[in-house]
Amino acid sequence: MDICVCGAQVPFMRGGAELHMENLVGALRDAGHRAELVRLPTAWDRDHLFESALAWRLVPIEADLVIATNFPSYYVRHPNKVVWLFHQHRPAYDLVDTDWSDFGLDDASLEAQRMLVEWDTRVLEEARLRFTTSGLVAARLARSNGLVAEPLYHPPPLFDRLHEGPFGDYVLCATRLEGNKRPRLLVDAMAQVRSGARLVLAGTGSLDAELREAADAQGSARRVEMPGFVPDDELVERFAGALAVVYAPVEEDYGYVTLQAFRAGKPVITAADAGGVLEWVEDGVTGIVTDGTPAGVAAAIDRLADAPTLAEKMGAAARERVAGLAWGPVVERLVGG
Repeated sequence: MDICVCGAQVPFMRGGAELHMENLVGALRDAGHRAELVRLPTAWDRDHLFESALAWRLVPIEADLVIATNFPSYYVRHPNKVVWLFHQHRPAYDLVDTDWSDFGLDDASLEAQRMLVEWDTRVLEEARLRFTTSGLVAARLARSNGLVAEPLYHPPPLFDRLHEGPFGDYVLCATRLEGNKRPRLLVDAMAQVRSGARLVLAGTGSLDAELREAADAQGSARRVEMPGFVPDDELVERFAGALAVVYAPVEEDYGYVTLQAFRAGKPVITAADAGGVLEWVEDGVTGIVTDGTPAGVAAAIDRLADAPTLAEKMGAAARERVAGLAWGPVVERLVGG
């Protein structure tokens, strides 16, 4: 089949969604289809949302099948549209009136939200099939739009390259250094860690300087390593040598870091409000679910540092948990229904 994967792109930004779309195109090609990635530039601010949606509505796409992914790409018009929903425009849904949204509780925001929900519902109803990346995203869709979708789990980037290794003296977090990923929680936790465990906080973002200053002010800078962007080869080895992975974002849609940690045989320390991460991390089995406070995260790090055999046991269970992830079944569901 000729298949177009449709997705939005914020200029100069690259993250999990972009990798997801590219890997999907690769998996479709591996399955023998002719696949292309079609993206349109998108602005996330409230004043331009409807312009971006209308732009997708006007784009003619000639293909046997289109697979739409994140907002607003699912506004694409096609007789054979399948939606694999990464997420809707969360600032207009579950993040309203938070630090991560320009939608408040004022009349203009509420009217824009009402209209967006109405538009979203109508274009998502057009899809022949609806899937989501996680149960959490499916639950949001049902709650906000009254639409049913099937969670469809897929392997994260580097899945085939990640491997087990020794349980070292550091915990790893590879993420964007932005507020919704809560890297400050990890830095604050290290100030309360009593064991000799270190933190490797890999990634870039707007909070870089603030995090370094916080670690220095709290006296834990020598135990907090911030290498910035880490190339894939090095990241694979960082996962392999970690004691555990700490990943505690706010209501994450899916969470590649969790699956990458599991593939490397490492338990994950997370928080009770981490969203899709909790579909994988079972407290005491494949990781530790904390209360999301620095003290709680610190206690979890110390617990594994004091009992490396426990980390090894959880890591083995974690690796087994993701053993069945593969792109083949995902492509079959998206293409074959």
